[in-house]
Amino acid sequence: MSTLFDMPSGSKGVVAGIEGDVRFTGRITSIGITPGCKVTVIKNEKSLPILVYSRDTMIALNRNECKNIQVEGVVA
Repeated sequence: MSTLFDMPSGSKGVVAGIEGDVRFTGRITSIGITPGCKVTVIKNEKSLPILVYSRDTMIALNRNECKNIQVEGVVA
């Protein structure tokens, strides 16, 4: 299992779990990133936020926060 931080641009996967405090998990789940949802990494470049497409929405996520989102079934 990998994290959203490790996924290269153009890869797809399914969110397996979210780690962190209540504030973080509440914020991430409120924008639609929940266990079981499919995600596609649109852009993952160094020093920029990670651009993710999920549930018909484009989302920019902080790189450090993406280390707390586990993804399985990653296909490049």
